[in-house]
Amino acid sequence: MAKVVVVTGAGAGVGRATVEEFARRGYDVALLSRDEARVARAVADLQRMYRVRALGIPTDVADAEAVETAASLVERKLGPIDVWVNVAMATVFAPVSKLTAKEFERGTRVTYLGQVHGTMAALSRMRTRNRGTIVNVGSALGYRSVPLQSIYCGAKFAVRGFTDALRSEIIHDRLDIHLTMVDLPAVNTPQFDWALNKMGKKAQPIAPIYEPEVAARAIFFAATHRRREVWVGFPTVKTILANRIAPAMIDRYLATAGYKGQLTDEPLEPDSPDNLFKPVPGDYGAHGRFDRRSRGSDWEIFTSRHRNAFWAMMGAAVLGGAYLLFGGKRTK
Repeated sequence: MAKVVVVTGAGAGVGRATVEEFARRGYDVALLSRDEARVARAVADLQRMYRVRALGIPTDVADAEAVETAASLVERKLGPIDVWVNVAMATVFAPVSKLTAKEFERGTRVTYLGQVHGTMAALSRMRTRNRGTIVNVGSALGYRSVPLQSIYCGAKFAVRGFTDALRSEIIHDRLDIHLTMVDLPAVNTPQFDWALNKMGKKAQPIAPIYEPEVAARAIFFAATHRRREVWVGFPTVKTILANRIAPAMIDRYLATAGYKGQLTDEPLEPDSPDNLFKPVPGDYGAHGRFDRRSRGSDWEIFTSRHRNAFWAMMGAAVLGGAYLLFGGKRTK
């Protein structure tokens, strides 16, 4: 019998690419997303392309009761949940001075509490069987915030704190449940066309940009290997490590680059879609409008897959360099 995965935010973007990746690998898939028509189209596509069981459940992850109801339905229709992936997110492009308390609350409920609700629904069922995997999707922006996305950055920081706390509890309770986190770089998804934007110009990811399939492969890898965390893309690695070394310098750099890098020169139409409180209708898929500028592969995923060989090679290189530097001096 096929394993069962639940993916939130599965109607478009990284979530849509993730359910396709799991379906391609033979998993039965449950798709949680707000837009009923989009979920139905995704289900039909998955069943046609991969011949797996696919269940679409229109769900707002900000509603804990709705997530719990969806989890129960998945287990009745598809069977025990083996993997739960929390992808759903919301963002707003605006400085804090232009945001409202309701916008902060809504974005936080989706991006942070949505992952909490999904994790709690999955964990309560996995505990009874003492098995299962939960993947929380984070971001480089959960380590280093950028201007104009304070709601999203704050929520991703919270996801990281929640995940680390829960991981220690799982270890304490000696549960054979794998909890992992995947931190993403900029990804080419529809969010830059439908996120609430108060800047007057169209939004864009900060380059370099990766295709959603790169993120999906990383999520699948994290779900099927015992990794505490997976950093996707060298920009993610660079951002996390650089912020540990020179945070004040990055503050000043982002005061300029963080604005220019996230906005294009194209004016934003007055009636642009906004998905913060209601889903945006339309046939959106995994990709956004940045295919020509996006990368379809990532060396960091390779090093995660082959980390023992990678670090052995790096260690040998360091030792070899040290020998040439110091050993050579002693022979002179």
